[in-house]
Amino acid sequence: MADPTLFQPFALRELTLSNRIVVSPMCQYSAEDGSATDWHVMHLGALTQSGAALTFIEATAVNAEGRITPGCLGLYSDANEDALRRVLAAIRPHASAHIGVQLAHAGRKASSRRPWEGDRQIAVRDGGWTPQAPSMRPFRDDEAPSHALKVDEIARIVADFALAARRADRLGLDAIELHCAHGYLLHEFLSPVANRRDDAYGGSLANRMRAPLEVFDAVRAAWPVHKPLGVRVSASDWLEHEPETPSWTLDDTVAFARELKQRGCDWIDASSGGISPHQKIAVGPGYQLHFAERIRREVGLPVIGIGLITEPAQAEAAIAEGRCDLVAMARAFLWNPRWGWHAAANAGLPAVLPPQYLRAVPRAFAPVFAAKPSGAR
Repeated sequence: MADPTLFQPFALRELTLSNRIVVSPMCQYSAEDGSATDWHVMHLGALTQSGAALTFIEATAVNAEGRITPGCLGLYSDANEDALRRVLAAIRPHASAHIGVQLAHAGRKASSRRPWEGDRQIAVRDGGWTPQAPSMRPFRDDEAPSHALKVDEIARIVADFALAARRADRLGLDAIELHCAHGYLLHEFLSPVANRRDDAYGGSLANRMRAPLEVFDAVRAAWPVHKPLGVRVSASDWLEHEPETPSWTLDDTVAFARELKQRGCDWIDASSGGISPHQKIAVGPGYQLHFAERIRREVGLPVIGIGLITEPAQAEAAIAEGRCDLVAMARAFLWNPRWGWHAAANAGLPAVLPPQYLRAVPRAFAPVFAAKPSGAR
């Protein structure tokens, strides 16, 4: 009997994944001046032994102003690079997953408190910084205006993304995902909710796509040709209930994905929302998979499906039915860091366990795990 589609290999350029399971990037708000700490050793160490084929490091800022919070990870300095190198040196010898990084800039959502500290903007007088964005319009009406980026400042941010990609390559990372979602800078350029410019970077769809495409081109040029590069998008702003407010739509996303495909994009990670506190999201199991399905069908790029995918049967169905090519999960792995092991065992397949843990295999699954594991990187 053939393996379930969830456990069939998948190739992205020269990177071959042993299965279709991906750990999404998850902000930890535990860095110091952008540099990874011992928390990241523990966090990423567990996730790279989870049974997923690919684990993404959290949204990683390409400059200091691009951090969401003072505790967010960065890859903009030699100190940041050295700290992440130490983390990778600790976890790689024991990891069964390939490791990628999501490069990001928070835009107008920068200079915020950590979620458990209230998640509100930190004023400059209180140690924060002025967020940078396509336009002055803040995320919340009661927040200070953002700094509207000048053309030469956009060019510097493009260069920052490229430099971060070169740092990622020096660290030996396997894949990069660009964060064009969740109301952060690149999504802000795309969406008319946040982009009120009247120059070459605003107005028409082509103009609003200009900055994100410039970033993609710069990163693709800086990143080795054999390594894959993908993009996370917000496929909808979820503002259909406000028809008088122009917003980013699934039709726009399809057009953007087609442009990315022409430039050598290797996958689209289909998320949604985040641009406005007024969004209304119909949340439920697999609630974003219809975005992935349409992008996959109309653009012809590999697509990562996300959004309250929590059960192996649900993930298997999403791939088997052609709705996406890979599935990514975040909270499910925080709750159950052995999700991939359990999914494999329930499918009658051996998972990759460190030998120190083999004695923990339940008796019912012992014959399965006695077989040679097929999921090692």
